[in-house]
Amino acid sequence: MRAARIEAFAGPDAVHVREIDAPAPGPDEVLIDVHAAGLAFPDVLQTLGGHQSRHELPFVPGSEFAGRVVSAPRGSRYRPGDRVVGIGPTGGLAQLAVTPVSMTLPLGQGISFEQGAALPVNYLTAAYMLLDRGGIRPGDSVLVHGAGGGVGVAAIQVARALGAGRILAVASSAEKRRLAEDAGADDVLEIEGFRGAVHDVTGGRGVDLVVDPVGGDRFDDSVRCLADEGRLLVVGFAAGGIPTAQTNRLLLRNLAVVGVHLGRKLMLDPGAALRWWERLLPHIEAGRLVAPVAQSFALDDVRVALHRLADRAVAGKLVVRLRP
Repeated sequence: MRAARIEAFAGPDAVHVREIDAPAPGPDEVLIDVHAAGLAFPDVLQTLGGHQSRHELPFVPGSEFAGRVVSAPRGSRYRPGDRVVGIGPTGGLAQLAVTPVSMTLPLGQGISFEQGAALPVNYLTAAYMLLDRGGIRPGDSVLVHGAGGGVGVAAIQVARALGAGRILAVASSAEKRRLAEDAGADDVLEIEGFRGAVHDVTGGRGVDLVVDPVGGDRFDDSVRCLADEGRLLVVGFAAGGIPTAQTNRLLLRNLAVVGVHLGRKLMLDPGAALRWWERLLPHIEAGRLVAPVAQSFALDDVRVALHRLADRAVAGKLVVRLRP
């Protein structure tokens, strides 16, 4: 089979497309004929050896992919030919991939493989943080940082599908602000002065939830944007800096700062992926949850795609096609 492999921790140019042996599924694994795989910034980090989970060289990256079942364990819900999405720490950028049954999710007939590959990590992250960690309630107001990125767009769409009230979005460029607006944000804000804008939009009350995949120096102002008993969801540190919380402010206004790490959750509770997916699937099939695919690439152009991600030149999701 053909696959993209990281052969040195030297960035995207160390990724090579090779003919390699197909993986052999274990007793609890599904073998998938991969048609499309999603790319995200952690894939770039893996090419640099900078991701929190390191793997022995050479290895095939790719944590989300979509295709058809080749084989599945007896007694599982899957049969050869079923359309599915797979999640795994590696292996997705190959024509054949294996993933545990618990990380294999059904894909409806009306959803393309490219769309299927673009959905799982961002939209399961959004479901986990809003439902489990944020305890979102109908009518809650939500502020989303990094709103033109994959997690940000997913958070806006999922919050809307779950009955959120006013959704405010902060994004770094006009193109990304348009993406956030298209995703369903009511108010789209520039980074500079977002705290004052949130104060004005909410009449001084603040928001119930802040989704923060950015971190850095906007963290303190994000805490100040919370209404009493509000929750700030820490999803990542795209800005590079890891902030610290002024805990007296949390105490005085009954605020919560809550960590969100999808990989850790799924390691401890693998069945959670299917629970969230089944909650999201009706909204996916109804067209309410649509990952904005910015561009799809042939497998031979995977290095070009990774360089675009590394340069932060992407508004939306990138997908790699493994089959014609």
